[in-house]
Amino acid sequence: MRRRPPGALPQGEPVLADPPCGAAGHEGSGGPVPTCRPVGTDTPAEQPSATRPRLHRDALTATGYVFLSTWGWFLYAFGVLVPLLREAQGTSRAVGALHSTALATGSLVAGFAATALVRRLHRRGTAFLAAGLVAAGLCPLLVGTPTWLTLTATLITGTGGAILVNTTTPFLLEHHGPAGPAAISEGNAAASALALLAPLTVGVGIGAGMTWRPAFLAVPVFLGLGLLVLRRVPRGTPAVDAQAPVTTAGSGSRLPHAFWPPAVVVVLCLGVEFSVATWSADLLRQRTGLGAGGATAAVSIVVGGMMIGRLIVGRLTLLLPIRTLVIGSVLLAGVGWAITWTATGPAQALTGLAVTGLGIAGHYPLGMSLALAGAPGQGDRATGTVSIAAAFSVGSAPFALGALADATDIRTAFLVVPLLLLITLLVLLVNHRTGTPTDPRTGV
Repeated sequence: MRRRPPGALPQGEPVLADPPCGAAGHEGSGGPVPTCRPVGTDTPAEQPSATRPRLHRDALTATGYVFLSTWGWFLYAFGVLVPLLREAQGTSRAVGALHSTALATGSLVAGFAATALVRRLHRRGTAFLAAGLVAAGLCPLLVGTPTWLTLTATLITGTGGAILVNTTTPFLLEHHGPAGPAAISEGNAAASALALLAPLTVGVGIGAGMTWRPAFLAVPVFLGLGLLVLRRVPRGTPAVDAQAPVTTAGSGSRLPHAFWPPAVVVVLCLGVEFSVATWSADLLRQRTGLGAGGATAAVSIVVGGMMIGRLIVGRLTLLLPIRTLVIGSVLLAGVGWAITWTATGPAQALTGLAVTGLGIAGHYPLGMSLALAGAPGQGDRATGTVSIAAAFSVGSAPFALGALADATDIRTAFLVVPLLLLITLLVLLVNHRTGTPTDPRTGV
């Protein structure tokens, strides 16, 4: 695909500024380190236009967007599937939540395997292998209902999907250079938009008597589309066909103290997000009288709130300190939980889920920005450490909520969510009081 000259910018194409140092696009992504502006320097509007990177989209960009969107679709369709599988299998909520644990275990396996696969197959071959694993895992999930079979299928699918995402992120960053973080943000925005439709599609399928399976049949279709576009990318393209270098910066030193509190915040917030995504439909069915299809589709409101919230957060990061935004996001999610938890009718419950989604929107991107800013020069190690811990959180938090619901009821079990939010808030406040911030924009 022919690239435009550096000075040419078609009408309507956005001009994207350098990201803050320590944000997405950190070192260790497998390619050149994108340029960045020190946090707190001139805003994009104040920078000379010649210094602003431009995002030129091509076939490889489209491939990355399709892969990220496919996995976003699966995750949120799967989140609302867990309660339905539990009923079909006649198991407890704790056993049902083991599916989330299997998904998280797949992420752990992927974290250890992805680097070796890329060295051997390069990113192009690894993407094909990962897509094959996702498809292989979906087959038993679509045709069988025994618990051992669906757990195994979830583990295989989770491994393939995590490898796919771990491969996609660095090739987008490397391919787009200074505009790499913009490509990642745009790809995740596309993933959120598609994920918004996934629970709705599951709910519509149930309501129409077609079960939840048609929603999951879309996954191999999306994957096939992504692989077809990838085949159009010329052989020898460095981002997907060159061996990714192994980054060793900072490997001989420990992660600094400033990294750990925001890393804990990210892990706790992911526990909140996946607990809400997994068990909200169950709460709505018991508290508001919604049927299985309606309650399942209603979870799309959480994703919709997250999509809108991320658009808002992106603007606010230019105006307010990131730590302030994280605290505000945690408080907003707590308000949304309170509205949902006290609801006895659909209108109030759906409003609460929307507010919860608005709050959750800022948790991961803002928390990761703080964590990476707290570990300058060690982005690779910092991201890997958070990913491993997050896998345990994603697997354990929904499981704990499900087990508590078995012992009590789903409404009482949902007290896990504000507990996690409260601990998150305490970590932020205590670290702010005891730490020695060196950057007024991030607070680390």
